[in-house]
Amino acid sequence: MDPDSMILLLNGAKEIGKTLVCREVGRSLFPHFVEVNLQDDYHGEKNFALVHDIREFYFRLTALYGPSLGSYDDTLIFLDEIQVYPHFISMLKPLRADRRFRFICAGSSLGIATRSTFIPMGSIQPLSMRPMDFEEFLWARGAGQESIDSLRENFAQRKPLSQSSHEFFFKAFKEYLLCGVLPDTVKAFLEEGDVYKTRDIQSSIYESYKGDMSRYDQEHSLKTRRIYDSLLSYTQNKVKRLRAKQIEGDVRATLVKYENEIDYLIDSGSALPANAVSSFHFPLGEWSVKDLMKLYYNDVGILTYLLFKNNVKPFLGDVPAINLGSVYETVVAQELIAHGHQLFYFDSKKVGEVDYLVNDYDSLSILPIEVKSGRTGYEYRALPKLVDPKGNYRLGQGMVLQNANRLVFADNILTAPIYMVMFI
Repeated sequence: MDPDSMILLLNGAKEIGKTLVCREVGRSLFPHFVEVNLQDDYHGEKNFALVHDIREFYFRLTALYGPSLGSYDDTLIFLDEIQVYPHFISMLKPLRADRRFRFICAGSSLGIATRSTFIPMGSIQPLSMRPMDFEEFLWARGAGQESIDSLRENFAQRKPLSQSSHEFFFKAFKEYLLCGVLPDTVKAFLEEGDVYKTRDIQSSIYESYKGDMSRYDQEHSLKTRRIYDSLLSYTQNKVKRLRAKQIEGDVRATLVKYENEIDYLIDSGSALPANAVSSFHFPLGEWSVKDLMKLYYNDVGILTYLLFKNNVKPFLGDVPAINLGSVYETVVAQELIAHGHQLFYFDSKKVGEVDYLVNDYDSLSILPIEVKSGRTGYEYRALPKLVDPKGNYRLGQGMVLQNANRLVFADNILTAPIYMVMFI
Protein backbone atom coordinates (compact mmCIF):
# COMPACT_ATOMS: atom_id res chain seq x y z
CA MET A 1 0.00 0.00 0.00
CA ASP A 2 1.08 3.57 -0.66
CA PRO A 3 2.85 4.86 2.48
CA ASP A 4 1.79 8.40 1.59
CA SER A 5 -1.88 7.53 1.20
CA MET A 6 -4.41 9.62 3.09
CA ILE A 7 -6.76 8.32 5.77
CA LEU A 8 -10.06 7.24 4.21
CA LEU A 9 -13.07 8.86 5.87
CA LEU A 10 -16.23 7.05 4.78
CA ASN A 11 -19.46 8.99 5.17
CA GLY A 12 -23.05 7.88 4.63
CA ALA A 13 -26.43 7.26 6.17
CA LYS A 14 -26.80 4.75 9.00
CA GLU A 15 -27.09 1.03 8.28
CA ILE A 16 -25.94 1.15 4.65
CA GLY A 17 -22.94 -1.14 5.14
CA LYS A 18 -20.04 1.22 5.93
CA THR A 19 -18.87 -0.87 8.88
CA LEU A 20 -19.12 -4.10 6.91
CA VAL A 21 -16.99 -2.70 4.07
CA CYS A 22 -14.31 -1.40 6.43
CA ARG A 23 -14.17 -4.72 8.29
CA GLU A 24 -13.81 -6.71 5.09
CA VAL A 25 -11.01 -4.45 3.85
CA GLY A 26 -9.20 -4.48 7.17
CA ARG A 27 -9.40 -8.19 7.84
CA SER A 28 -8.42 -9.18 4.31
CA LEU A 29 -5.46 -6.80 3.89
CA PHE A 30 -3.92 -6.49 7.37
CA PRO A 31 -2.62 -9.12 9.80
CA HIS A 32 -3.56 -6.81 12.68
CA PHE A 33 -7.00 -5.20 12.54
CA VAL A 34 -8.52 -3.30 15.47
CA GLU A 35 -12.05 -1.89 15.44
CA VAL A 36 -12.90 0.93 17.85
CA ASN A 37 -16.60 1.77 17.89
CA LEU A 38 -16.75 5.28 19.31
CA GLN A 39 -20.53 5.22 19.69
CA ASP A 40 -20.27 2.16 21.93
CA ASP A 41 -17.52 3.96 23.82
CA TYR A 42 -19.72 7.03 24.28
CA HIS A 43 -22.59 4.95 25.69
CA GLY A 44 -20.21 2.82 27.77
CA GLU A 45 -16.87 3.46 29.41
CA LYS A 46 -16.08 6.72 27.57
CA ASN A 47 -12.41 5.75 27.30
CA PHE A 48 -11.87 8.13 24.38
CA ALA A 49 -14.29 10.93 25.23
CA LEU A 50 -11.65 13.31 26.60
CA VAL A 51 -8.81 12.31 24.28
CA HIS A 52 -7.57 15.35 22.34
CA ASP A 53 -3.96 14.52 21.45
CA ILE A 54 -2.26 11.49 19.95
CA ARG A 55 -0.15 10.75 23.04
CA GLU A 56 -3.29 10.22 25.14
CA PHE A 57 -4.93 8.36 22.26
CA TYR A 58 -2.05 5.87 21.98
CA PHE A 59 -2.08 5.39 25.74
CA ARG A 60 -5.79 4.44 25.72
CA LEU A 61 -5.48 2.38 22.54
CA THR A 62 -2.55 0.28 23.73
CA ALA A 63 -4.13 -0.20 27.15
CA LEU A 64 -7.25 -1.66 25.54
CA TYR A 65 -5.89 -3.42 22.44
CA GLY A 66 -2.16 -3.82 23.03
CA PRO A 67 -1.86 -7.55 22.12
CA SER A 68 -3.69 -6.92 18.83
CA LEU A 69 -1.42 -4.11 17.65
CA GLY A 70 1.55 -4.48 15.36
CA SER A 71 3.36 -1.85 13.30
CA TYR A 72 2.55 0.74 10.67
CA ASP A 73 3.03 -1.79 7.88
CA ASP A 74 0.71 -4.48 9.23
CA THR A 75 -1.89 -2.76 11.45
CA LEU A 76 -5.12 -0.99 10.52
CA ILE A 77 -7.14 0.87 13.15
CA PHE A 78 -10.80 1.30 12.25
CA LEU A 79 -12.47 4.24 14.01
CA ASP A 80 -16.18 3.63 13.54
CA GLU A 81 -18.95 6.19 14.25
CA ILE A 82 -16.35 8.94 14.38
CA GLN A 83 -19.06 11.62 14.32
CA VAL A 84 -19.71 10.87 18.01
CA TYR A 85 -16.35 12.49 18.85
CA PRO A 86 -15.93 15.17 16.14
CA HIS A 87 -12.60 16.29 17.63
CA PHE A 88 -11.12 12.97 16.46
CA ILE A 89 -11.46 14.20 12.86
CA SER A 90 -9.03 17.04 13.58
CA MET A 91 -6.70 14.54 15.24
CA LEU A 92 -6.39 12.46 12.05
CA LYS A 93 -3.71 14.78 10.65
CA PRO A 94 -1.16 14.15 13.43
CA LEU A 95 -2.09 10.45 13.52
CA ARG A 96 -1.28 10.15 9.84
CA ALA A 97 1.93 12.15 10.18
CA ASP A 98 3.09 10.01 13.13
CA ARG A 99 2.93 6.82 10.99
CA ARG A 100 2.60 4.51 13.97
CA PHE A 101 -0.46 2.73 12.58
CA ARG A 102 -2.69 3.05 9.54
CA PHE A 103 -6.26 4.28 9.99
CA ILE A 104 -9.64 4.07 8.30
CA CYS A 105 -12.74 5.87 9.59
CA ALA A 106 -16.49 5.77 9.05
CA GLY A 107 -19.37 7.84 10.29
CA SER A 108 -22.87 9.13 9.72
CA SER A 109 -24.00 12.75 9.55
CA LEU A 110 -20.43 13.94 9.12
CA GLY A 111 -21.61 17.08 7.36
CA ILE A 112 -23.32 18.05 10.61
CA ALA A 113 -20.61 16.83 12.97
CA THR A 114 -17.86 18.78 11.20
CA ARG A 115 -19.57 22.16 11.03
CA SER A 116 -17.52 23.45 13.96
CA THR A 117 -14.53 21.14 13.55
CA PHE A 118 -11.28 21.64 11.66
CA ILE A 119 -11.16 19.22 8.72
CA PRO A 120 -7.55 18.30 7.86
CA MET A 121 -7.82 18.22 4.08
CA GLY A 122 -4.66 16.77 2.60
CA SER A 123 -4.54 14.19 5.38
CA ILE A 124 -7.96 12.62 4.89
CA GLN A 125 -9.78 11.39 1.80
CA PRO A 126 -13.53 11.90 2.28
CA LEU A 127 -15.68 9.39 0.43
CA SER A 128 -19.46 9.28 0.38
CA MET A 129 -21.16 5.89 0.38
CA ARG A 130 -24.67 5.45 -0.93
CA PRO A 131 -27.15 2.67 -0.15
CA MET A 132 -27.38 -0.35 -2.42
CA ASP A 133 -28.59 0.49 -5.93
CA PHE A 134 -30.65 -1.81 -8.15
CA GLU A 135 -27.67 -3.31 -9.98
CA GLU A 136 -26.08 -4.25 -6.65
CA PHE A 137 -29.40 -5.74 -5.56
CA LEU A 138 -29.38 -7.88 -8.70
CA TRP A 139 -25.90 -9.14 -7.78
CA ALA A 140 -27.14 -10.01 -4.28
CA ARG A 141 -30.13 -11.76 -5.83
CA GLY A 142 -27.80 -13.95 -7.90
CA ALA A 143 -28.08 -12.31 -11.32
CA GLY A 144 -24.93 -12.83 -13.38
CA GLN A 145 -22.99 -9.88 -14.72
CA GLU A 146 -23.46 -11.22 -18.23
CA SER A 147 -27.24 -10.85 -18.00
CA ILE A 148 -26.91 -7.30 -16.65
CA ASP A 149 -24.44 -6.39 -19.40
CA SER A 150 -26.84 -7.81 -21.97
CA LEU A 151 -29.63 -5.66 -20.55
CA ARG A 152 -27.32 -2.64 -20.68
CA GLU A 153 -26.63 -3.35 -24.35
CA ASN A 154 -30.37 -3.52 -25.06
CA PHE A 155 -30.77 -0.13 -23.42
CA ALA A 156 -27.89 1.41 -25.36
CA GLN A 157 -29.13 0.03 -28.68
CA ARG A 158 -32.80 0.63 -27.88
CA LYS A 159 -33.49 -2.98 -28.59
CA PRO A 160 -36.61 -4.56 -26.98
CA LEU A 161 -36.17 -7.44 -24.51
CA SER A 162 -37.73 -10.86 -24.73
CA GLN A 163 -40.84 -11.09 -22.58
CA SER A 164 -39.18 -13.64 -20.29
CA SER A 165 -36.21 -11.31 -19.70
CA HIS A 166 -38.53 -8.42 -18.94
CA GLU A 167 -40.51 -10.52 -16.47
CA PHE A 168 -37.30 -11.58 -14.70
CA PHE A 169 -36.00 -8.04 -14.22
CA PHE A 170 -39.42 -6.59 -13.42
CA LYS A 171 -40.01 -9.21 -10.73
CA ALA A 172 -36.61 -8.40 -9.23
CA PHE A 173 -37.45 -4.71 -9.33
CA LYS A 174 -40.70 -5.28 -7.43
CA GLU A 175 -38.79 -7.23 -4.78
CA TYR A 176 -36.40 -4.31 -4.55
CA LEU A 177 -39.32 -1.99 -3.81
CA LEU A 178 -40.26 -4.22 -0.88
CA CYS A 179 -36.91 -4.94 0.75
CA GLY A 180 -35.21 -1.66 -0.09
CA VAL A 181 -31.57 -0.70 -0.16
CA LEU A 182 -30.10 -1.60 3.23
CA PRO A 183 -27.90 -4.72 3.52
CA ASP A 184 -29.67 -6.18 6.56
CA THR A 185 -33.11 -5.98 4.97
CA VAL A 186 -31.85 -7.38 1.67
CA LYS A 187 -30.25 -10.29 3.52
CA ALA A 188 -33.41 -11.00 5.52
CA PHE A 189 -35.51 -11.04 2.36
CA LEU A 190 -33.20 -12.85 -0.06
CA GLU A 191 -31.52 -15.37 2.24
CA GLU A 192 -34.36 -16.08 4.65
CA GLY A 193 -37.42 -15.12 2.62
CA ASP A 194 -38.78 -13.50 5.75
CA VAL A 195 -41.00 -10.50 4.99
CA TYR A 196 -41.83 -9.97 8.66
CA LYS A 197 -38.16 -9.80 9.65
CA THR A 198 -37.48 -7.49 6.70
CA ARG A 199 -40.21 -5.13 7.85
CA ASP A 200 -39.08 -5.34 11.49
CA ILE A 201 -35.59 -4.22 10.47
CA GLN A 202 -37.01 -1.36 8.40
CA SER A 203 -39.16 -0.29 11.33
CA SER A 204 -36.13 -0.34 13.63
CA ILE A 205 -34.00 1.69 11.24
CA TYR A 206 -36.79 4.21 10.70
CA GLU A 207 -37.10 4.72 14.45
CA SER A 208 -33.31 4.92 14.74
CA TYR A 209 -33.24 7.75 12.21
CA LYS A 210 -35.88 9.61 14.21
CA GLY A 211 -33.99 8.90 17.43
CA ASP A 212 -30.88 10.51 15.98
CA MET A 213 -32.94 13.56 15.07
CA SER A 214 -34.11 13.81 18.67
CA ARG A 215 -30.46 14.01 19.76
CA TYR A 216 -29.88 16.95 17.41
CA ASP A 217 -29.65 20.19 19.40
CA GLN A 218 -32.85 21.21 21.18
CA GLU A 219 -33.48 24.25 19.01
CA HIS A 220 -33.82 22.16 15.86
CA SER A 221 -34.67 18.56 16.82
CA LEU A 222 -38.48 18.90 17.09
CA LYS A 223 -38.80 20.76 13.79
CA THR A 224 -36.52 18.23 12.08
CA ARG A 225 -38.73 15.39 13.28
CA ARG A 226 -41.84 17.19 12.07
CA ILE A 227 -40.42 17.60 8.59
CA TYR A 228 -39.29 13.97 8.44
CA ASP A 229 -42.64 12.71 9.73
CA SER A 230 -44.42 14.78 7.08
CA LEU A 231 -42.56 13.20 4.14
CA LEU A 232 -45.04 10.34 3.94
CA SER A 233 -47.99 12.67 3.42
CA TYR A 234 -46.08 14.79 0.90
CA THR A 235 -45.27 11.75 -1.22
CA GLN A 236 -49.00 10.99 -1.45
CA ASN A 237 -50.07 14.53 -2.37
CA LYS A 238 -50.62 15.77 -5.90
CA VAL A 239 -48.27 18.66 -5.04
CA LYS A 240 -45.29 16.94 -3.45
CA ARG A 241 -43.06 19.88 -2.59
CA LEU A 242 -42.41 20.88 1.00
CA ARG A 243 -44.68 23.60 2.29
CA ALA A 244 -43.09 25.61 5.06
CA LYS A 245 -46.35 27.00 6.42
CA GLN A 246 -47.50 23.49 7.31
CA ILE A 247 -44.48 22.62 9.46
CA GLU A 248 -45.48 24.79 12.42
CA GLY A 249 -48.64 26.45 11.15
CA ASP A 250 -46.85 29.68 10.34
CA VAL A 251 -48.56 31.05 7.21
CA ARG A 252 -45.68 33.48 6.58
CA ALA A 253 -42.91 30.90 6.83
CA THR A 254 -40.62 30.02 3.93
CA LEU A 255 -38.22 27.10 3.64
CA VAL A 256 -35.36 29.44 4.47
CA LYS A 257 -36.68 29.44 8.04
CA TYR A 258 -36.07 25.67 8.20
CA GLU A 259 -32.76 25.62 6.37
CA ASN A 260 -30.87 24.02 9.28
CA GLU A 261 -33.44 21.26 9.73
CA ILE A 262 -33.56 20.46 6.01
CA ASP A 263 -29.75 20.48 5.83
CA TYR A 264 -29.69 17.99 8.71
CA LEU A 265 -31.99 15.56 6.88
CA ILE A 266 -29.92 15.82 3.72
CA ASP A 267 -26.48 15.76 5.39
CA SER A 268 -27.43 12.76 7.53
CA GLY A 269 -28.56 10.88 4.42
CA SER A 270 -32.06 10.45 5.84
CA ALA A 271 -33.71 12.33 2.96
CA LEU A 272 -32.94 12.99 -0.69
CA PRO A 273 -33.52 16.47 -2.17
CA ALA A 274 -34.87 17.60 -5.51
CA ASN A 275 -34.81 21.35 -6.14
CA ALA A 276 -37.14 23.24 -8.45
CA VAL A 277 -35.62 25.16 -11.36
CA SER A 278 -36.88 28.25 -13.13
CA SER A 279 -35.32 27.50 -16.52
CA PHE A 280 -34.17 24.62 -18.74
CA HIS A 281 -30.58 25.75 -19.23
CA PHE A 282 -27.42 23.77 -18.50
CA PRO A 283 -26.18 23.52 -15.77
CA LEU A 284 -29.39 23.30 -13.81
CA GLY A 285 -27.87 24.34 -10.49
CA GLU A 286 -27.63 27.93 -11.68
CA TRP A 287 -31.41 28.03 -12.07
CA SER A 288 -32.34 26.39 -8.78
CA VAL A 289 -35.19 28.00 -6.82
CA LYS A 290 -34.10 28.05 -3.20
CA ASP A 291 -37.55 28.03 -1.64
CA LEU A 292 -39.07 25.20 -3.71
CA MET A 293 -37.97 21.67 -2.88
CA LYS A 294 -39.09 18.06 -2.65
CA LEU A 295 -37.67 15.58 -0.14
CA TYR A 296 -37.78 11.81 -0.58
CA TYR A 297 -36.98 8.98 1.82
CA ASN A 298 -33.45 7.65 1.35
CA ASP A 299 -34.78 4.08 1.19
CA VAL A 300 -37.76 2.96 -0.86
CA GLY A 301 -38.09 0.00 1.52
CA ILE A 302 -38.83 2.37 4.41
CA LEU A 303 -41.48 4.08 2.30
CA THR A 304 -43.20 0.82 1.32
CA TYR A 305 -43.05 -0.33 4.95
CA LEU A 306 -44.80 2.84 6.06
CA LEU A 307 -47.40 2.55 3.30
CA PHE A 308 -48.19 -1.17 3.35
CA LYS A 309 -46.58 -2.75 6.46
CA ASN A 310 -46.37 -6.55 5.95
CA ASN A 311 -48.69 -6.73 2.94
CA VAL A 312 -46.68 -7.71 -0.14
CA LYS A 313 -49.57 -7.75 -2.62
CA PRO A 314 -48.96 -4.22 -3.95
CA PHE A 315 -45.59 -5.46 -5.27
CA LEU A 316 -45.65 -9.22 -5.70
CA GLY A 317 -49.36 -9.59 -6.29
CA ASP A 318 -51.81 -7.77 -8.50
CA VAL A 319 -53.80 -4.93 -6.90
CA PRO A 320 -54.93 -2.56 -9.66
CA ALA A 321 -56.41 -0.08 -7.18
CA ILE A 322 -53.05 0.58 -5.51
CA ASN A 323 -51.20 3.60 -6.89
CA LEU A 324 -47.43 3.13 -6.69
CA GLY A 325 -46.62 6.56 -8.09
CA SER A 326 -44.87 7.84 -4.96
CA VAL A 327 -42.97 4.55 -4.62
CA TYR A 328 -41.71 4.75 -8.20
CA GLU A 329 -40.68 8.39 -7.80
CA THR A 330 -38.76 7.54 -4.64
CA VAL A 331 -36.89 4.60 -6.15
CA VAL A 332 -35.95 6.67 -9.21
CA ALA A 333 -34.72 9.48 -6.95
CA GLN A 334 -32.49 7.18 -4.90
CA GLU A 335 -31.18 5.45 -8.03
CA LEU A 336 -30.27 8.70 -9.80
CA ILE A 337 -28.56 10.10 -6.70
CA ALA A 338 -26.68 6.81 -6.22
CA HIS A 339 -25.30 7.36 -9.73
CA GLY A 340 -24.03 10.82 -8.85
CA HIS A 341 -26.85 12.92 -10.25
CA GLN A 342 -28.18 16.03 -8.55
CA LEU A 343 -31.96 16.11 -8.80
CA PHE A 344 -34.15 18.93 -10.06
CA TYR A 345 -37.79 19.22 -11.11
CA PHE A 346 -40.03 21.71 -12.89
CA ASP A 347 -43.69 22.56 -12.51
CA SER A 348 -45.68 25.38 -14.09
CA LYS A 349 -49.21 25.85 -15.40
CA LYS A 350 -47.89 26.90 -18.79
CA VAL A 351 -45.48 24.01 -19.46
CA GLY A 352 -46.65 21.30 -17.07
CA GLU A 353 -44.71 19.16 -14.60
CA VAL A 354 -41.49 17.23 -15.11
CA ASP A 355 -40.74 14.65 -12.40
CA TYR A 356 -36.95 14.93 -12.70
CA LEU A 357 -34.33 16.89 -14.58
CA VAL A 358 -30.66 15.93 -14.48
CA ASN A 359 -27.56 17.44 -16.06
CA ASP A 360 -26.14 15.49 -18.99
CA TYR A 361 -22.45 16.38 -18.86
CA ASP A 362 -21.59 14.41 -21.99
CA SER A 363 -23.81 16.54 -24.21
CA LEU A 364 -23.78 19.63 -21.94
CA SER A 365 -27.55 19.56 -21.94
CA ILE A 366 -30.48 18.48 -19.77
CA LEU A 367 -32.32 15.16 -19.58
CA PRO A 368 -35.98 15.43 -18.48
CA ILE A 369 -37.42 12.23 -16.98
CA GLU A 370 -41.04 11.22 -16.42
CA VAL A 371 -41.96 8.31 -14.12
CA LYS A 372 -45.19 6.40 -14.73
CA SER A 373 -46.46 3.61 -12.48
CA GLY A 374 -49.73 2.83 -14.28
CA ARG A 375 -50.36 -0.09 -16.59
CA THR A 376 -51.60 1.81 -19.62
CA GLY A 377 -51.67 5.36 -20.83
CA TYR A 378 -48.57 7.45 -20.41
CA GLU A 379 -49.83 11.02 -20.56
CA TYR A 380 -47.20 13.67 -20.07
CA ARG A 381 -47.93 17.24 -21.02
CA ALA A 382 -44.53 18.84 -20.55
CA LEU A 383 -42.15 16.37 -22.18
CA PRO A 384 -43.21 16.81 -25.84
CA LYS A 385 -42.89 20.58 -25.46
CA LEU A 386 -39.37 20.33 -24.08
CA VAL A 387 -38.00 18.09 -26.83
CA ASP A 388 -39.84 19.66 -29.77
CA PRO A 389 -37.03 20.74 -32.16
CA LYS A 390 -39.23 23.64 -33.32
CA GLY A 391 -40.37 24.65 -29.84
CA ASN A 392 -39.06 27.09 -27.28
CA TYR A 393 -36.83 24.69 -25.31
CA ARG A 394 -35.33 22.24 -27.83
CA LEU A 395 -33.87 19.76 -25.37
CA GLY A 396 -32.18 16.85 -27.13
CA GLN A 397 -34.35 14.07 -25.76
CA GLY A 398 -36.58 13.07 -22.89
CA MET A 399 -37.23 9.78 -21.12
CA VAL A 400 -40.28 7.98 -19.80
CA LEU A 401 -39.78 5.15 -17.28
CA GLN A 402 -42.76 2.80 -17.03
CA ASN A 403 -43.91 -0.78 -16.36
CA ALA A 404 -44.34 -2.34 -19.77
CA ASN A 405 -41.81 -4.16 -21.92
CA ARG A 406 -41.44 -1.14 -24.17
CA LEU A 407 -38.08 0.19 -25.33
CA VAL A 408 -38.98 2.69 -28.03
CA PHE A 409 -37.48 5.97 -29.21
CA ALA A 410 -40.00 8.19 -30.97
CA ASP A 411 -40.43 11.97 -31.26
CA ASN A 412 -37.22 12.49 -29.24
CA ILE A 413 -38.64 10.57 -26.26
CA LEU A 414 -37.18 7.26 -25.09
CA THR A 415 -39.73 5.01 -23.39
CA ALA A 416 -38.10 2.27 -21.29
CA PRO A 417 -38.95 -0.22 -18.52
CA ILE A 418 -38.67 1.31 -15.05
CA TYR A 419 -35.76 -0.91 -13.97
CA MET A 420 -33.55 0.58 -16.70
CA VAL A 421 -33.16 3.65 -14.51
CA MET A 422 -29.97 1.89 -13.38
CA PHE A 423 -28.34 2.82 -16.71
CA ILE A 424 -28.94 6.58 -16.51
